[in-house]
Amino acid sequence: MQIREIKEKDNQTIERIIRRSLESFNLNIPGTAYFDPQLSNLAQYYKEQPNSKYWVVVNEQNEVVGGVGIAPFGQKPGICELQKLYITPEAQGMGLSNDLMKVALGFAKEHYTHCYLETLMKLQAANLLYIKLGFQQLEKPLEGSEHNATDAWFIKELSILD
Repeated sequence: MQIREIKEKDNQTIERIIRRSLESFNLNIPGTAYFDPQLSNLAQYYKEQPNSKYWVVVNEQNEVVGGVGIAPFGQKPGICELQKLYITPEAQGMGLSNDLMKVALGFAKEHYTHCYLETLMKLQAANLLYIKLGFQQLEKPLEGSEHNATDAWFIKELSILD
């Protein structure tokens, strides 16, 4: 498996992965990433945002099987948001989310002091990974949140020692 930055040719595949994953949890509802306006053009979106990147993981057949992004969070200086961490069902359980998170957090600590994320309690495997990687659960979302369907929020102080 290889992790690389997203390319224009990956847009449709990663959009399909994200939508199918949300559908599998009955989360194809307003207030989730399912309805993000930039979902069909992530390569362009992350290229246009300052201190932002989106990475995909590709398998031996050069097929995109997942991805993750980092972008600024609202107008909060020093805070980025971990976004759109999704892996195909076939590629789950191989440690790819952990690998993607390490790449994303490595980039984030070069540009930010904190990393924030929004998710749902029902995504238990993801939440356990966030906690394992040092994220602290918050009682409510940070001001400026755009995903009002989420019910779990985490933040991590980024340190050079990580």
